[in-house]
Amino acid sequence: MRVALYARVSTCNGQSPEMQLLELREYCARRGWQIVSEYVDHCTGSKESRPELNLLTNDAKARKFDAVVVWKLDRYARSLKHLVNALAEFESLGIAFVSLRDNLDLSTPSGRLMFQIIGAMAEFERSLIQERVRAGLRNAKLKGKTLGRPRRILNGDDMTRLREQGASLREIAKVVGVSYVTVRTRLLRGVK
Repeated sequence: MRVALYARVSTCNGQSPEMQLLELREYCARRGWQIVSEYVDHCTGSKESRPELNLLTNDAKARKFDAVVVWKLDRYARSLKHLVNALAEFESLGIAFVSLRDNLDLSTPSGRLMFQIIGAMAEFERSLIQERVRAGLRNAKLKGKTLGRPRRILNGDDMTRLREQGASLREIAKVVGVSYVTVRTRLLRGVK
């Protein structure tokens, strides 16, 4: 099996991905897997962008390997949602996923069962969040709170006057403090 390794370190204070990579290489050697690529992101911190992970995802779509092996799930995914989406994409591509320290191996039947459980938990979590948000909105309405963005009271006469003076729609938007689209809509409709 052709495999890709992924390792990540969050900070630049002397952390090295070498410990992760060493264990991953040993694991692949024991299983007789051929390592075709190693993807390593350094100093990712709280940044969403991880160039090597993006490259791994593109190479997966090009079917350059049969499995992705990571040291731990938290080294790969920042959230349960990201993990479930990535694993679903790998599954659709026929690519196995192995997390060494978490004992998750999607190349086996028990690993695929575990993935189904993880997916069900993620769906349950999404449902709970949606339920809490709806309850919070209902409660806010009962307390008389106005929901949504506050309406801006616009003086259409000011926009019309500025337009008659030769101002562009973008200039009017800047002066009045609204978007270009709002100015265009109001002036085209003749809304005051």
